[in-house]
Amino acid sequence: MSIFRHSGNPYGVKVTDSISMLEAIKAIGIIPFFENPVRGYSIEELTPPGFWLTDEQLGPWDWKVDVVQSGEIVYGKFLCGGKASFATPEWYAHLRNWRLSQEKHKPSKEGKKVLHLIGKDGSCTARQVRELLGVKKSKADSVLAGLMQGTRIVIGDIQRVYRGPNLEYKGWQTASYCTPESLFERPEEEFGPWRIGGTTLKCH
Repeated sequence: MSIFRHSGNPYGVKVTDSISMLEAIKAIGIIPFFENPVRGYSIEELTPPGFWLTDEQLGPWDWKVDVVQSGEIVYGKFLCGGKASFATPEWYAHLRNWRLSQEKHKPSKEGKKVLHLIGKDGSCTARQVRELLGVKKSKADSVLAGLMQGTRIVIGDIQRVYRGPNLEYKGWQTASYCTPESLFERPEEEFGPWRIGGTTLKCH
C-alpha cells in the first residue's frame, strides 16, 4: 500500500477552519502540511486559496495552533524529507515503528543531548536547544528536525505570540518540543505493537 493512494483527495475533504482541518487529518490519518510530490495530498491543497493568509484571517497557519492544542494529533517535521506534517497517533505509531528500526534515524551526539534535556524537563524550546548546544538557530533547527524525522520528538504545543503596544497577533508563534510518549501519556512500548508489514511509505 503506497502513500500515493492519497493522490487527488480521494476522501473528498475540504479544510475551511480548525475543526474541518482536525477532521481531515483524522479521516486521512497522516498528511503533510504543504504541497509535496503527491498531488492533492496536503492541508494546503485541501484548503481553498481564499482562506490562506488574507487580511481577515491567517487560515491553516493559525488553525494548526488549535489542532495541535486539541491533543488528538501528532505534529512535526516527519514526512517528505522533514516537512511539517500531521498524523493520528495510530498512523504515527506505524511510522515511528519503521523509523526507529533504521540506522540512519538514530539520534546524533547533539540529538542525544536534546533528548536528555527533554527527559529531564519534559519539553524544550528551540531557544533552550541553542543555549544547550551553544549553536546558532540554523544548527539548532537542524538538530530538532533530525529528531522529528527520526520520530524521537514532536511539536507538543504551539502558542500564539502577541507583539507591539496593542498586543497584535499577526501569525507569530512559538513551539515547544516533547517526546510522543509524554504527549499522549503512553509508555514507549505502546507505540511499538503496530508493524508496517508490506506498507510502503514512499514520501519519506
